[in-house]
Amino acid sequence: MIREGNAKYGHENLGFFWIMIEPLSLAAMVALMWYATNHSHTEAIGLVLFVLTGYCPLTLWRHIAGRSARVIRQRSALLFHANIKPFDVLIAVFFLETIGIFAAFICAYIPLVIFGVILPPRDTLLMIGGWLFLAWFSISVGLIIAALTEMYEPVEKFIGPLLYVTIPLTGVFAMIDWLPQKAQAVLVYSPIATSVEMFRAGAFPEDIVTYYDPYFLTVVCAMLTAIGVPLVVYAQKFVTHN
Repeated sequence: MIREGNAKYGHENLGFFWIMIEPLSLAAMVALMWYATNHSHTEAIGLVLFVLTGYCPLTLWRHIAGRSARVIRQRSALLFHANIKPFDVLIAVFFLETIGIFAAFICAYIPLVIFGVILPPRDTLLMIGGWLFLAWFSISVGLIIAALTEMYEPVEKFIGPLLYVTIPLTGVFAMIDWLPQKAQAVLVYSPIATSVEMFRAGAFPEDIVTYYDPYFLTVVCAMLTAIGVPLVVYAQKFVTHN
């Protein structure tokens, strides 16, 4: 993970600090835009908290899924070492994103609570649980993408459009309870949206209605992981050392 971080962010200037700046800058710009347009749904929650709890999870999903394409081949030089396997490469990349973006969230969240800009979390463990479920789902999808792009090169071309298509299913722009019944019926079966709802349930006041089901998330993530792990094992034969 340290090597991956150094390769991605460099040894000079701000280095690892960029892993926190990236999601926070996006959240700050959107918060300013919504503030300028008097976004009304966030009055009971607070605009800053709503944006922060939405765009950090969105960044996690997009980074893990988007950077999974051919990730093993891009780092295949490491496989020259006998004790380094493709799963080591994947774990380093995925865990760096999971821990780094959560660190970005915490680095923004704690000072905002201290200075009274936002309220303290209602249930810290619920927040962490939502984040871990989202990370698990993203990683399981990332395993599948990593394997398929090694076996079939054209698959890589579809990853970008796929991420754009999934944006309405992330639930970061509105709580499920704010949406029409038809939209709610769809989003309650979206692992991303329900993970975000669980994450927000731990941060928002108790009277805010949220929709999430840990059992459903566990089953979906376990099934995708059970698909992704054998696919990665099979895809190893398509990777050559550079």
